[in-house]
Amino acid sequence: MSTGSPETLLESEPVDTTDESAAEIAARSPLELFWGRLRRDKVALIALTIVAIMVFIGIFGPLIVKLLGLPNPNTQNANLLDDFGSPTGPSSAHPFGVDERGRDVLSRVIYGTRISLEVAFISTALIVLLGVVLGMIAGYYRGWIDTGLSRTMDLMLAFPVLVLAVGIGVACVQGCLGGALQPGLTVVIFVIVLTSWPYMARIIRGQVLSLREREFVEASRSLGAPDRRIIFREILPNLVAPIIVYSTVLVPQNILYEAALSFLGVGVDPSKPSWGAMISDATSVFQDAWWFMTFPGLALLITVLAFNIVGDGLQDALNPRTSK
Repeated sequence: MSTGSPETLLESEPVDTTDESAAEIAARSPLELFWGRLRRDKVALIALTIVAIMVFIGIFGPLIVKLLGLPNPNTQNANLLDDFGSPTGPSSAHPFGVDERGRDVLSRVIYGTRISLEVAFISTALIVLLGVVLGMIAGYYRGWIDTGLSRTMDLMLAFPVLVLAVGIGVACVQGCLGGALQPGLTVVIFVIVLTSWPYMARIIRGQVLSLREREFVEASRSLGAPDRRIIFREILPNLVAPIIVYSTVLVPQNILYEAALSFLGVGVDPSKPSWGAMISDATSVFQDAWWFMTFPGLALLITVLAFNIVGDGLQDALNPRTSK
């Protein structure tokens, strides 16, 4: 038996030296978890950097053209053609060469970035807005509302999309709906939204059909919450992840859509440079002027590929089953 004093006994009692910081539970917000997963995906980060560069070029295109000392994209210069009137290739003054009218290809590619991204972002925003609202209404109320909206979606999906788009583009070449739809950018955006919103609506409808049976929705109903509050305050926040992921898929799809319409001659105003229109113009002179098609084609390929990779990265990062 120990004969030490009470003070000595107190001092000799073992002390817990466990590091308190190690015992603490690391609580991380969903945003921190998302960023941690995305940061580990190096390919997605590289693609995201490319997307940021493309957006920067689209916003500051005119300034970049001036800083590079390039001519306006619509400036024609017959002196830049060779003795046979054919376009000349890349040079120090014109890194991407010139087209058959003596217009600088690099300048047109830079300006085409703005057109492609403008069409893609505006049309994607409208598709998401329309598809999410109609999809939530169809999935939540079901019954005759769901039947009517679902049959409308099926009808729109049954049309050959590109043929319908070309038909509308040709029909509205002088304006449609009392002048509300003007030829060019407005018609292209209208065509893309009209033919693409059912895809978003069907995805959202399927998600809502599952969410409306969850306990938190039943609890809100039992508390007397109105349908509008349940739809937009309870269900909508749970749709953020699929909306973000599918939006990143829609952007490159709409870029290709605009390029296809411009290639077929029913795209944006011919006075505005477009990657699709440039590729279309280059088909007849490709053997003699490979650069005219190659550079806008590469810009289109890199942009679409980068957006697709970012979409895959976001899908993995937003997946709660991804390892921490």
